[in-house]
Parts: sequence; C-alpha cells; structure tokens
Amino acid sequence: MRLSVLLSVLPLVLAAPATEKRAEPAPLLVPTTKHGLVADKYIVKFKDGSSLQAVDEAISGLVSNADHVYQHVFRGFAATLDKETLEALRNHPEVDYIEQDAVVKINAYVSQTGAPWGLGRISHKARGSTTYVYDDSAGAGTCSYVIDTGVDASHPDFEGRATLLRSFVSGQNTDGNGHGTHVSGTIGSRTYGVAKKTQIYGVKVLDNSGSGSFSTVIAGMDYVASDSQTRNCPNGSVANMSLGGGYTASVNQAAARLIQAGVFLAVAAGNDGVDARNTSPASEPTVCTVGASTSSDARASFSNYGSVVDIFAPGQDILSTWPNRQTNTISGTSMATPHIVGLGAYLAGLEGFSDPQALCARIQSLANRNLLSGIPSGTINAIAFNGNPSG
Repeated sequence: MRLSVLLSVLPLVLAAPATEKRAEPAPLLVPTTKHGLVADKYIVKFKDGSSLQAVDEAISGLVSNADHVYQHVFRGFAATLDKETLEALRNHPEVDYIEQDAVVKINAYVSQTGAPWGLGRISHKARGSTTYVYDDSAGAGTCSYVIDTGVDASHPDFEGRATLLRSFVSGQNTDGNGHGTHVSGTIGSRTYGVAKKTQIYGVKVLDNSGSGSFSTVIAGMDYVASDSQTRNCPNGSVANMSLGGGYTASVNQAAARLIQAGVFLAVAAGNDGVDARNTSPASEPTVCTVGASTSSDARASFSNYGSVVDIFAPGQDILSTWPNRQTNTISGTSMATPHIVGLGAYLAGLEGFSDPQALCARIQSLANRNLLSGIPSGTINAIAFNGNPSG
C-alpha cells in the first residue's frame, strides 16, 4: 500500500502534533522468536482511541512505503524504518509502543500416508471409531476464515463453498504450499471436514514456503475483523490460525481485538514440545489454543502444552484436501486446530453463536476428560467431542 493513498494533500511533518510532548519514548519491544527477526521492520501500535488521521499524519513523514496499515484490530502500521525515523516515532505522543517484526511459520510437522481418524474421534467418547456422527445442520450459516497460505478453492471436495478472499503476499495469489488447503479441508470439506456446510474464506498471509512476518499476519486479522462485519454469516464467524512464533505483544493484542469483533479464533499451540506460554498467538488468553493428540489418545510428542492450552484435538496423521485435486496426510498442531474451528462452526450452526469465548468454553464443556496420556501437570486433559448423544 502506497503511503500517498492514506495522506491528506497538506504537507505534514512527522512530529506534527507539537502541542503535546511525552516524558519518555514509547517502548521498543523485541519479540522472542525461534525463526528470527525481520531486519529494520517494525509494527507501530498507536494508543487506544487514536484516530486514523493521527496514523496518517505520522506516516506522512516517512520516505518509504508502509507495508500494512491497521484500522480494525488496532490503529497502527508496519513499515521499514531507519534509526532516525524509529526514534521520531517513539517520541510521537500518539504511539503506544513499537515492536520489531518477526518471522512466523506454519505449524505443520511431518508428512506421510495414513487414514482419516480425527472425525471419528471427535464424535465418539472412546477412541477407535472410523465413523463420523454429526447433526446434518453441519455448520450451515457460518463463515470460516483460514488465515494461512491460502486455499485451493477449486478443489472438488469444497463443493464451491471455498473462496480465496485476499492475498497479502506480493505476487502470490494461490496456495502454492498446501497447508492452508489442508486446514480448510479439515474445517469444512465434504469428505474430511467437521462442518460440512460452512463457507470457507482463505486469507493468505504466508508465502508458498509456509513463512511470513507477524506484521502480515496482523494485516490478515485486521482484514477478517472488517470483512466478518459485512459477510452474510447468520450463525457466526470462526477463524483458524495454524501458525506461530515467539511471544509478540502486537500479535496477541490483534488476536484479542479480532475476538472482541465477534470472531471465534482457534490457534495452534505449536510443535516444539514445550510450554506454549512464550509463543504467539497461542499465549493470548482469549483465543482458543489447541494442542495435538494421537489416535492412541496420547499427547502428540511434538505438541506444546501448558496452562494456555484450552483443548486437545486430533493432530497426527490427518488426511485432508491438498491443491490440484489431491489429498495429503500430515501432522502438527496445525492439523488439530481446524478440528476445533470446524467444531466451533458446527456448534454455532447447531446451537447458535453469541460470544467467541463462550464458544471455546462450550467446546471445553463437551470435551472428554482425563483420557489422554502424556499430559504434563498444569495442562488441561481434554479431547474435543461434538456431543454426539450416541457416542
């Protein structure tokens, strides 16, 4: 997005609001990250209540382009900044904090052949069933957003219910990776989906290698917060983020604001086999954070854990849709998360939808308890269940 689109015709300088000065510069945050920082790129978050005009006036002093401008999850922007501009922005009276951008990646784990067992597991109290039992409302009237690598909407198993709404990756307008298509299939495809009548909307924030930046992920959340208000989703909107990285304040805050906008958001706990409290967006308290289980009712060895995990779902050897009319079997908390997003859409269509956090609590209330092995102390022992009365 070119800055000129956002600016007034009057020339403005970076420190235009000269009537107010701050005692100390705004905090400069550096996220914890396992994938690395993005050099010289920053997320500038403005104070709550700041106007878009304040953002525009601040941007007007920049020489380069802003990569993203945020209007809905919070006011702010992301851009490449030199040291002088960075310090000037830190002294801007409307700036809340500035955080360096970081690399984010999908949470897929391994790829191999296998059979779909996850649908049978979430519709029965005991493991081992290969039959999926569900109400035929099947998530009708709901919208499922997939913030990922995109979706191959032409895959026949989507039955015309999938759309790639927007790509935030320059020059890439398809799912050249497969991850987003796989996730989408678990949410709502005809054969592999939990909610077989939901509408699926892909928002591409990760490139075809499965990598991207947190600033772009925030842009995707900002877009969904806006789009969900105008989309015809009478039974509610849900969103999937099977991605993550180190702890990042701006990502967690954007996720919280997306939920405040009325969108149920489930996110992957991560695949490092560690406590998820230092990862984003999994550590945001208001999201529904999902760990992965195996067909033998064990915590998957790769799955993160800890008090921030809200629920476990099938995440190992999950068969689903793949680009070019194919299927693929892969593993990860990325694969567990869409089971919960699909279940959220299913329950919203069946029981109604009022509040995103209440929907996560409803999923927890239905869950089968204390069946999983390998659950560390302080981590919930609950595997998703759709409430099948004959289960």
